[in-house]
Amino acid sequence: MLLFAKTHEWIKVDGTKGKIGISDNAQKELGDIVYIELPEVGSEFSAGDVLCEVESVKAVSEIYAPVDGKVIAVNEELEDSPELVNEDAMANWICEIEITGDTSALLSEEEYKKTI
Repeated sequence: MLLFAKTHEWIKVDGTKGKIGISDNAQKELGDIVYIELPEVGSEFSAGDVLCEVESVKAVSEIYAPVDGKVIAVNEELEDSPELVNEDAMANWICEIEITGDTSALLSEEEYKKTI
């Protein structure tokens, strides 16, 4: 199940786990991404907390946790190739979390598209 936060992050939920990335709209707004500060495995976040930062040629932007959770994996490919997010934001996830909170405040893809 693919869900979106109003702050332009997506989470692909699979049971109690979820992979998190930024929306295609967000990567277009950021421009060419040159660096992603990945969160540390084991870090715990509440929905709305800063999960990591993305640096583009335009600015540094904070990426927020869409739900409560604990980071269980990061996409290490992004350390050397952050531009992968520009190539396909929906396929190149930033981290995977064990979801510990409620996802009911998140939006469906159709609801998200109405906000942008």
